[in-house]
Amino acid sequence: MTTTPAPAPAADPADAPVPPHRLLPLAAQHVLAMIAAPVSTVFLVAGTLRLSPGAAASLLSAVLLLCGAGALLQSLGVWRIGGRLPFVMLPGGAATALFLQIAQDHGAPTAAGSVLLAAGLLVAVLPLYGRIVRLFPPLVMGVTVLLIGIAMIRVAARLITGPDGTGAPRAVLLAALTVAATVAAYVLLRGVWRQTAVLIGMATGTLVAVATGLGAFTPAAGEGFALPDLLPYGTPRFDLVAALPLLVFSLTTLAEITGQTVLNSETVGRTPDPGRDVPRVARADALVSLAGGLFGTSLMVTSAENIGIGRLTGVRSRFVTAGAGVLLIALGVATPVSRALAGIPEAVVGGSALVVYAVIAVMGVEMLRRADLSGTGTGSLTAALALTAGLLPLLVPDLYAGFPGWARTILGSGVVAGTLTAVLLTAVLGRFGRAGDAEGPGRPLPPRPRGRVSVRRVRPARPPGC
Repeated sequence: MTTTPAPAPAADPADAPVPPHRLLPLAAQHVLAMIAAPVSTVFLVAGTLRLSPGAAASLLSAVLLLCGAGALLQSLGVWRIGGRLPFVMLPGGAATALFLQIAQDHGAPTAAGSVLLAAGLLVAVLPLYGRIVRLFPPLVMGVTVLLIGIAMIRVAARLITGPDGTGAPRAVLLAALTVAATVAAYVLLRGVWRQTAVLIGMATGTLVAVATGLGAFTPAAGEGFALPDLLPYGTPRFDLVAALPLLVFSLTTLAEITGQTVLNSETVGRTPDPGRDVPRVARADALVSLAGGLFGTSLMVTSAENIGIGRLTGVRSRFVTAGAGVLLIALGVATPVSRALAGIPEAVVGGSALVVYAVIAVMGVEMLRRADLSGTGTGSLTAALALTAGLLPLLVPDLYAGFPGWARTILGSGVVAGTLTAVLLTAVLGRFGRAGDAEGPGRPLPPRPRGRVSVRRVRPARPPGC
């Protein structure tokens, strides 16, 4: 009697090789879809911290290199680091907002040290992954992201008005034209081009500035190829209290990593295994973020920016995003590119940043909509009190002026105060009724993909970099 051999297991689509003649255009398409995020983030950091054009160019070079290294690490994987999924990596918009908040309050060296502490914390808590992620249901995440967006709109506005808060009419007009160009690109374009709306808006604003005299385009000096500067702000300073905003945020990223990993696995046809893949993805995030802290950037986060492109093209191979990583590294060491981009007028950067952070605030509202804020539970009370705690430092900056330094740092940060209030009230009031999570406190938060994709259909894209 002969036995029929068992059929061989189906090949994983994510491991499928891609011919070189197809790999380059597919990889370039992924780069085009995500390039606006690192560019706009660096301009916001450079403008807020008043970096010189040369320092801004070096920072952009560092971010592009880290984005490329992160895409390679997540796509190919090394040991137990990297999800071996078609991911790209970006500087997180919310993380950048907190980085700038720390830099403005305590100095850039302390902000760099905070990034290193937050990346270390992310690695340290991975053995407790299942317990940590339960602390951040949609209600808590919604409050956190909404407060970050509101706080950063004020920071972006200072790029237009200057430190004194008084905006010159030409700067305000240039920022408004940049916003209008961004909106027009988002409304009129489709597909991957829509995802570059922020980048198109910045390019249009720069052209208008040069053509009308509303601003000046002054690229940084330099040519050829070079590596970015190590420790651009000097030796990092470590202050646990000052770092608290980023420490809390690093824990919340576990919820987002879970949702993104599950979504990406399903998109490429792989059975999701969060217990195995989420720690791998988080380790890669932490490793690249550690490097980011040394080169002056904020936390780097794995993004679902590229999932929409994968679904549109039908190519699920992780080698495509690895190719995108190689292209990003090449852009990072090509100093003429970064030095030219560093010359964009500050008001243009401010206008683009207003769009980016307004979208982040709306994303927080969307997360809150997934929570149970009906009058029959305690979710509405939790959200109301958490938002109050978070908005008070923004509306009344001197409210905690008489408190000790450590208390001013915690209570004076709207993001930290609001998030901690939401976590505590969700835990305490949840014992007396529904704490505001319609999906259950243990469910991972669905991702905030910049590629704007649901598992069932591709949605229109939001402006990238959020």
